[in-house]
Amino acid sequence: MYQHFLQSKDWETFEQSLGHQTFRHSTPDFSYLAIKKPTKLGPYLFVPYGPSISTTQPEKCLKKALESLVSLAKDQKAIFIRLEPTYAFSASTLAHMGLTKTKDIDPAHTWRLDLSPAREDLILGFSHGTRLGHNQFPRRHLSVEVSHNPKDIAHLVRLQTALAKKKGITAYDQKYLENELRQPFASLYLVHLQDPDTQKDQIVAASLFFDDETNSTRYYMQSASDPTYKNLPTTVGLLCASIFDAKAKGLKTFDFWGIAPDDAPKDHPWAGFTRFKKSFGGAPLTYSGTYDLVLNKQKYTLYKALRKVNHKLRKI
Repeated sequence: MYQHFLQSKDWETFEQSLGHQTFRHSTPDFSYLAIKKPTKLGPYLFVPYGPSISTTQPEKCLKKALESLVSLAKDQKAIFIRLEPTYAFSASTLAHMGLTKTKDIDPAHTWRLDLSPAREDLILGFSHGTRLGHNQFPRRHLSVEVSHNPKDIAHLVRLQTALAKKKGITAYDQKYLENELRQPFASLYLVHLQDPDTQKDQIVAASLFFDDETNSTRYYMQSASDPTYKNLPTTVGLLCASIFDAKAKGLKTFDFWGIAPDDAPKDHPWAGFTRFKKSFGGAPLTYSGTYDLVLNKQKYTLYKALRKVNHKLRKI
C-alpha cells in the first residue's frame, strides 16, 4: 500500500510543530494521517494525499476508510473531511460515494523522473535547451549552495514576494517556510551570481526540496527566481544540481510536484512551468484530486462563501 510523503510520520511531526492536532489510523485495507484544521465556524479534517488505499479492492477499501474518518470527524465535531486519495479514482466513483470536488490543495497531476539511469543518460534525456543551460551554468558565473539554515529562507521569501506581487498571488509565510527548513527532510538550494569584475555576489534563485527516505523520492517544493536574470539558466542549474545530488544520495525518483493536465488549454496558468519541468525528461502521475465529504451542510456552505469573500479581499 503506497503512502505518500504527506502521510508520513515526518510530515505529522511537522504539522504538530505548527500546533495542529493529528490522528493516525492503519489497517490492512487503508491508512490515513488526518490533520485537524481550525476555522471560525468549526474544525475540519484534512487528509493530504490520502487516505492510502490497498489496490486489491480500492473502492471497497476507500469506503472503509471513509467510515473510519466519518466516525473520527463526528467525535471532533468537524464540519467536513477534505481528502486526496493517491489512487486515481474516477470523478463519478467519488461522487457516488458522496464526495464533492473542490479546488485542488495539492496537485492532482505531477511529473516524476526516474533517477536510476547513469548521470550521462539522465542528461541525454533533457531537452536541448535544458542541456544547454546545464552546460552554460558555471560559465555564466553561477553556482549552487545547499543550506539548512532557517535564516536563509529569507532569500526564498524575498524572491517569492516579488513574484507574488507581479502575478497577484499570495506568497508563503516566512515563519512557515523557516519551520519547514528546520525539518530533517528539507534542504534549501540557493543560486549565487558573482560579478566577475566587482566580485559582488547575489542570490538570484532559491528552491526548497523535501526528501522522502521511505519512498526514496525527492520533491521539488517552493521555488522562485529573480526575473531580472531570466536570460541566465539559474533554475535549470539549480534543478540539475538537486537532481544529481538526489541520485548521489541514493534516491530513486525526483518528483517535480505539480503540472497542468494533458488536456489543459495553452493559456493554463501552469503551462509555462509544466513545459519547463517536462524538459528534464520523466513521466506523468495522476492522483484523484481534492474532495470534500460534507458533514454539516449549512456550515460548509457558509465556509465556502466566506472563503470566496476572503480570496477577493486578498486580491484587492
